[in-house]
Amino acid sequence: MAKSTHPLLLRLAPWLLPVGTVIVWQLASSVGWLSTRVLPSPEGVLKAFWTLSASGELWQHLAISSWRALVGFAIGGSIGLILGLISGLSRWGERLLDTSIQMLRNVPHLALIPLVILWFGIDETAKIFLVSLGTLFPIYINTWHGIRNIDRGLVEMARSYGLSGFALFRHVILPGALPSSYGRRAFCPWSDVADAYCRRNYLGECRHRLSGDERA
Repeated sequence: MAKSTHPLLLRLAPWLLPVGTVIVWQLASSVGWLSTRVLPSPEGVLKAFWTLSASGELWQHLAISSWRALVGFAIGGSIGLILGLISGLSRWGERLLDTSIQMLRNVPHLALIPLVILWFGIDETAKIFLVSLGTLFPIYINTWHGIRNIDRGLVEMARSYGLSGFALFRHVILPGALPSSYGRRAFCPWSDVADAYCRRNYLGECRHRLSGDERA
């Protein structure tokens, strides 16, 4: 009979590949195989982290980025929830909204950056708009699915107890839709704004270059 694998090895197994990758990365940077201009070494990253942390610059920028993410998430999530409720509760609402929203959802967000710059400039409004856009569509889709997947037997039972209209919506439909809308994001609230980070950085780079041109 084969001997079972040691429990400690099983616990360490998921860490072998990440730790090995970091070690190879550091060795490649140390011997010059990997230029730090292409990819900074782990040691350089840790030194930069310590320097920025000690000066307080890292926490200042982290607070600003977190504020943008939270505001964008609140705006995009609220709009996505409202549109998802309208589309999920009403067949006419679905016909009116869903096709247009699905078309907009399939437009690459990076392709919208030139338009966003024209509409909002390159300041905070543009960055918050991009984060909002990154959260609107997933929450809309999940809200729609949450409403459509509510147990019809539960709805009929609520109606048999006299619930209808807003009372039915408040006590049955809305509680049934919210877990689908926000449940996954409760564990990872940044999952839908991660792709907006590169767009926000692109706007920051545009602003930096424009400021340099103005000084010149």
